[in-house]
Amino acid sequence: MMDIFVEKTLRAPGGELTLRVKEHLPAHQLVGLFGKSGAGKTSLLRTLAGLLQPEAGKIVVDGATWLDTAAGINRPPQERQVGLVFQDYALFPNMTVRENLAFALARGQDPRIVTDLVELCELGNLQHQRPTHLSGGQQQRVALARALVQRPRLLLLDEPLSALDLEMRQKLQQYLLRVHREYQLTTILISHDPAELCQLADTVWVLADGKIIARERPLVYFATPPPAVPWQLKGKIVTLVPQQNGALVVMQLGDEQVQVWANPALAATFTPGEWVDIHLEAQHIQLKKTDHQP
Repeated sequence: MMDIFVEKTLRAPGGELTLRVKEHLPAHQLVGLFGKSGAGKTSLLRTLAGLLQPEAGKIVVDGATWLDTAAGINRPPQERQVGLVFQDYALFPNMTVRENLAFALARGQDPRIVTDLVELCELGNLQHQRPTHLSGGQQQRVALARALVQRPRLLLLDEPLSALDLEMRQKLQQYLLRVHREYQLTTILISHDPAELCQLADTVWVLADGKIIARERPLVYFATPPPAVPWQLKGKIVTLVPQQNGALVVMQLGDEQVQVWANPALAATFTPGEWVDIHLEAQHIQLKKTDHQP
C-alpha cells in the first residue's frame, strides 16, 4: 500500500508547471500513467524514486515513510526499495548479462537471486554475453531483471518498450506481467500506447498539466472520452454472436472481454481466433482486418 502526495514546480516548454499529485495506490497493483509529453509523468516517477526533491510532499509505503518534507524525512534512492527501468536500458557494456545483474546485488545479499532472475526472464543462453551483442528486446529483459535484483517494493517503468517494434513489444508485455505477478510487485508504468495499457494495467491514471485528471480501468477510460486522434487497440476474436443486422464480435483484450457490433459484410470475414485492429475515433468504434498477429 502506498500513499503519495508530492508538489513540485517544473520547467515546461510553455513555462512553469506545478506537479501536484495526491493518490492512494493499493499493493500489487499495476498502474498505467498516461498523458501528453511534458505533463509531469517522468518527474513523478523520479520523485517517487528519490531522484527529484519536491517542495512539499509525503510518501508512505507499507507504513514506512520515504518522504515527509514537513518532518525533514527524505530517504535516499538506495533506501527506498525501488526498481527503475527506462527506455535506454543503461546497461554496463563491459560486463556480461550475469555480471550486470550481480553488480546490482546489495552488500551481503544472497547471490542466488541472480540465477532465479536469469531463469525467470529466460536469459540463460545470453548470460555470458555482453549487451552490445544483444537485440533491443534482449537488453530490455536484462534491464528488467537487474531492476528486480534487490526485490523492490515498487517497480517504476518509464516507457520501457516504446523503442521496440510491435512484435517485440507484445512479447515483452508478457514478461512484464509475469514478473509483476511472480514478485507481487506494485508497479507504475508510463506509456503513450492505449493498447499496451489495456493489456497490462489494472488502472490508468491520466496526468495533464501536472495533475491526475482521471482514474479508471483502461478499457473503460479509452472507450469513453472522444479522443482528438484515433486510438488503435488489438484484440483476439473469441466468438461472433449473430444479430438481425450484423453480429456482435466478442474479443479478448488482456484480461477483459469487449463486444463490438459489425455489419454483415464485415462480420462474414471474421473467424474466432483471428486478431483484429480496433479503431476508436471520437464516439465511433470500427473493426479492421489486421496485418500483425501478436
